Amino acid sequence: MKGRWAPLVVLGALGGCSRAETPTLSSAQPAPGPEPSASAAPAPKNRPRVAPAVTLNGDSQAVPAVVASAGKPRVHARALRAWIHDRPSFRSPRLGYLRVGSSSPTEGRAAGFEGCKGGWYPVEPDGFVCVGKRATLDENDPVVRAVRESPPDPGRKLPYIYGTVRKPGPIYGHLPADEELEQAEPGHASRMQEWLEAEGEIGAGYAQDVWLGGKGELVPPAQAWSEKSSDPLPTFLEAGAQVPTMQTDDDESGDVKSTGSTLITERMRPRVGYSFLRTFLHRGRRYGVTTDLKVMPTDRLRPIRGSDFHGFEIPKQIDFPFAIVRRPDAKLWLWQKSGNKLIDAGTAPYRGAVKLSGKQQFFKGRLHYETAEGKWLSDKDASRLDPAKRMPAWGKNGEKWMDVNVTKQTVVLYEGERPVFATLISSGEAGLEDPKHTTATKRGIFRIHTKHVTATMSSDEIGEEFELRDVPYVQYFDKEGYALHGAYWHDRFGVPKSHGCINLAPEDARRIFHWTEPQVPVGWHGVLLPLKGTIMFVHP
Repeated sequence: MKGRWAPLVVLGALGGCSRAETPTLSSAQPAPGPEPSASAAPAPKNRPRVAPAVTLNGDSQAVPAVVASAGKPRVHARALRAWIHDRPSFRSPRLGYLRVGSSSPTEGRAAGFEGCKGGWYPVEPDGFVCVGKRATLDENDPVVRAVRESPPDPGRKLPYIYGTVRKPGPIYGHLPADEELEQAEPGHASRMQEWLEAEGEIGAGYAQDVWLGGKGELVPPAQAWSEKSSDPLPTFLEAGAQVPTMQTDDDESGDVKSTGSTLITERMRPRVGYSFLRTFLHRGRRYGVTTDLKVMPTDRLRPIRGSDFHGFEIPKQIDFPFAIVRRPDAKLWLWQKSGNKLIDAGTAPYRGAVKLSGKQQFFKGRLHYETAEGKWLSDKDASRLDPAKRMPAWGKNGEKWMDVNVTKQTVVLYEGERPVFATLISSGEAGLEDPKHTTATKRGIFRIHTKHVTATMSSDEIGEEFELRDVPYVQYFDKEGYALHGAYWHDRFGVPKSHGCINLAPEDARRIFHWTEPQVPVGWHGVLLPLKGTIMFVHP
């Protein structure tokens, strides 16, 4: 798909995977620069280096829900973004943000009140948050209580539960009673029966376990509907209560608009992907609570599993030279010298890593790689990976860096001069064309300057409008908005497919996000650190 990507939740760039301008973050915020120095990057101010929450082999240390302890105050986010500033002033640079559902230890008294009636409170490991509409010290705040036990889960390949709109319908401000449901969705019962009987991805038999987020056992939808099964409701939805309203705009001084007792707060739009904190059964129907506290019936959405593909540790799982198979119909071949022809030797493992002998040869005008078993693999089907021929200065100085090859659709991760991981990517679908005028990925040497655990992206291209909530593990590396991020909406890694960003399979995005610098501090949802992040070398 062609068109413009634009992140709706931004910290360091606007116009993700496009040529849009980058706004100033605040009056004191410098614009991130793309060119890294050859010397090693210094550690962030006052921010100790910590072990990543996820390792390159996929192991994770679960980050528990943050609950306030007696006698120890915490700053709780009650908005999608509670900005963390370098000093207790809105005029100071932004360092990152907390997101609703997270909190950070603080002191018992404010560090200042400049422009903030509620006071500026320090957070860990550094920075200050204004207590007001976006943040609170009250652990019993309705918004805080609603999402306290549903932080993004680093233990899964996708941090939330995801679904894309299949059949648009209402978004609710409270759970509808039977009479309200019939008014809001006329013919609801017959439509549900059609869904229960439909086959394939449009029916109730498709991937319904996704809605559980890996927890509990699924009650088959037909059984739930016939028995009018119900789960315990989220406490904030009991007795017909309206969902609490959170601050969602960027104006700290703006009023929070309550939805009152409104049943339908808005309507779903086609081609929108939503993210959910949890789902539950209510009178036989499954509903989900989105990350911005909206209630949606999941039968109107297609559940998203996300690709199961992930890359390979070097040299633990495979060592150079090797190839990663990009095409599902790839073949292995034997060369029959006497007949001057290639003989079918079986199917190559799709997205598998194949050890190579190091030899390569042209057969009938096509380059082939010899496998360690003496078979041959075409370069149209697989990407050969070798160590860097000339080690750059930043590698010699011991920095982490990423070698992104747009032609091969691969990325190799290095710790100094040591390769540690390799996988497939999907870069801009325009290939090696001019990124200023096409959806090609921008090439060059960059540093990661902004990281989001999740961020929402959209396209405003006529005929291809869409919106993808909570795109996972977003890492901006260029001031014009190009990013490295997970993609839950396709499974074509190894093929150019994006609008200019570098797409990763969700599991690869999770691992690489926690490997790169800067690390996102515990409890934060986004971090900004111009000119000090991991280097990316993007080349043909």
